[in-house]
Amino acid sequence: MRRTVWLWLFLGLALAQKPQVLIGTGGVGGVYFYYGTAVAELLNKGGAVQAQAMQSGGSMENLMLLRDRTDPARGVYYCGTALPDAALLAYQGEERFQGKPAPVRILFTMYPNYFHVVTTEDSGIRVLQDLKGKRVSTEVAGGIIEYEARILMSAALPGFDPRTHFAKWERTRVAESAQMLAEGTLDAFFWSGGLPTGSILELSGSLARRGKRLFLVPLVPQSTAVQMLQRRFPGVVDTGVVPKGVYNTRYDTPTLTFWNVFVCPASLPEEVAYTMVKTVFENLPTLHAAVAPARDTTLENAVRSRGGRIPYHEGAVRYFRERGVWR
Repeated sequence: MRRTVWLWLFLGLALAQKPQVLIGTGGVGGVYFYYGTAVAELLNKGGAVQAQAMQSGGSMENLMLLRDRTDPARGVYYCGTALPDAALLAYQGEERFQGKPAPVRILFTMYPNYFHVVTTEDSGIRVLQDLKGKRVSTEVAGGIIEYEARILMSAALPGFDPRTHFAKWERTRVAESAQMLAEGTLDAFFWSGGLPTGSILELSGSLARRGKRLFLVPLVPQSTAVQMLQRRFPGVVDTGVVPKGVYNTRYDTPTLTFWNVFVCPASLPEEVAYTMVKTVFENLPTLHAAVAPARDTTLENAVRSRGGRIPYHEGAVRYFRERGVWR
């Protein structure tokens, strides 16, 4: 009996000594939530850390948690999924991080986000200027998607102000926006996510059952709006195409792409960072099976943010050197 008690005490102490890694994700219905949850499950099975995925407001909130809630003295580290432009703002101490930069380090690059301006074919919306006078959601208040949407709309409509240019301005998560559009209480919404994003896939199916069709507003590389965002985030914003087969749209849609990054604080111990990266990349088939966009999480893509302004964590670099992809 005494031996059993001591065994449980020992196991409890060992568990308590494991670093706690809290993974900020995004809202339910977006890829971040499912990706972060899958990574947390892998890390827990690996046994090196206690990991927990948490729903959040997305990139900006995840980066603020990383900066403000990480507590190395207690072994608590806030990591998370983030868009690269948001991570750059945090690292350089700009916008919401003015005067207090976040000690961001990249563990690995995940998969590309595709910018979506979602509406229906019968809405009459074909270009960004057509959003004037419409009911539009720009995603979570203060989030990076709203920030990107404002830049795009300012290029399309000089002097843009969502309170006056939109008939109704919503700031709702992707799942709620998709539902509102399906119900006819919203005309369009902005979103940035992997392909496919579950909520938009469901929306496309719901519209099709009623004889309607999803439409994505094209963002062509030559447009002033796209070029303005690329100038704001040089080397971070690229262009791509959402194939028509993804959401059953009538056409392939040109748009913007951003390679998401999985970030942790600089204070995360090197050995812990190394083990976390090793665990994820030795279990890629499980991650790929859990989340469709994770198919682009590969060893080669993991280091594609190398050479940017945000440094990789030393523990991650060590692992990628061992695997021969960091040269």
